[in-house]
Amino acid sequence: MTVEVFAVGGYGEAGGRNMTAVRVDEEIVIFDCGMSLDKSLVFEKDFQKASARELRRVKAIPNDPILRPHRSKTVAAVLSHAHLDHIGAVPKLLFKYKCPVFGTEFTIELVKADLRNEIRYADEAEDIMINLYTVEPGDEVQISSKLRLEFIPISHSIPCCVLPVLHTPYGAIVYACDFKFDDNQIIGYKPDYKRLKQLGKEGVLLLITESLRVAEEIKTPSESVAREMVNDVLRFADEESEGIIVTTFSSHIERIQAIADTADRLGRKVILAGRSMGKYGRIAEELGLLNLPAGARIYDRPETIRRGLERANKEKEDYLLIVTGHQGEPGAVLPRIVDGELPYRLTEEDSVVFSSSTIPSPINRANRYVLDTKLRLKGVKMFKDVHVSGHAGREDHRLMLRMLQPEFIVPAHGDPDMLAAYAELATQEGYEVNRDVFIMFDGTKLSLPL
Repeated sequence: MTVEVFAVGGYGEAGGRNMTAVRVDEEIVIFDCGMSLDKSLVFEKDFQKASARELRRVKAIPNDPILRPHRSKTVAAVLSHAHLDHIGAVPKLLFKYKCPVFGTEFTIELVKADLRNEIRYADEAEDIMINLYTVEPGDEVQISSKLRLEFIPISHSIPCCVLPVLHTPYGAIVYACDFKFDDNQIIGYKPDYKRLKQLGKEGVLLLITESLRVAEEIKTPSESVAREMVNDVLRFADEESEGIIVTTFSSHIERIQAIADTADRLGRKVILAGRSMGKYGRIAEELGLLNLPAGARIYDRPETIRRGLERANKEKEDYLLIVTGHQGEPGAVLPRIVDGELPYRLTEEDSVVFSSSTIPSPINRANRYVLDTKLRLKGVKMFKDVHVSGHAGREDHRLMLRMLQPEFIVPAHGDPDMLAAYAELATQEGYEVNRDVFIMFDGTKLSLPL
């Protein structure tokens, strides 16, 4: 009777590298395999061309040698959703485990897109193949004689997010990274409260849960609130602006849909600009998740981005741009526009809308400070925080705890303060630190006291 948790990445940091492994007796299941977005920004080499060793050294991907003795015992890997801090390291690491990799269609298609950009997969050699399998919410997959995976639909800030559940002889293990409770989400899945409550009655051994916003004493607002915010701000900006630029998360398909729909109602043509905008937007369109207005264009290559912005610059009042760069990251479209590297000239008559929040890391905060300062110097009108989070607030977490009633809890995906805040919530609900709530950090291992 052995259940062990390996904190491979995302434990003690808020910026990514999410990867957890669970050992049940002699079998291993991996949950997520993400990259650190801010560490990859300062990495000197092209991420796709870099080796796993180089990326581990700068803490851009999970430090998975802790799992080396167990590679041959890995029976499955599960991807909860398609954010890069959960799937970005798949091409670098998962081929070594020779196991099936499960995810929903949107997630798997985005992984395939990343694999196509990796040099090592160009020759399709047998020893580097990754076997990808698409699942639907509610599916169950028997991965060994003792272990079964279930995929419970949940809402988040990206389509087709699930809570993977590993059913073991000792109880269920629920991986809740990431989630929020949103009953008004239009694109993607809604939470399956009935199944979560039923699972709690059946018996949950362990809950592994995100902790990014657990310190915020709120129930995270619905995306329907963001839709109203977008509509209100863009209508206001349209009255007093020539050019309007909106920057948001490329993966937030529902938000992009809301921005594009509002632009269409205002009579402005929509342009999506940026490499990641192209990747997420095109796949979402192909799968029927994103329906852009007639005449909308996606520009994701350097030459097409330049041509598209040059055209929009001549008739600013006719266009609304949805671009990358909301974190101020160098190389993204908005910072390059601000620095004069792209042919769209900002003036006092233009507005920039940030439909995003700043991801809490020192690099992101510094990049945003620089970007905001440059925009102010140009006299551009700025509208910030036109956004609601995709992460659970304290009351979302409390509801999840009460529905699942887990025997043990491991908070993840958070810095030390966030992990401690989750432990505080758990103590309010009758749990005790180091008895049934365990704080872990990258590179550590926990054996549950069964």
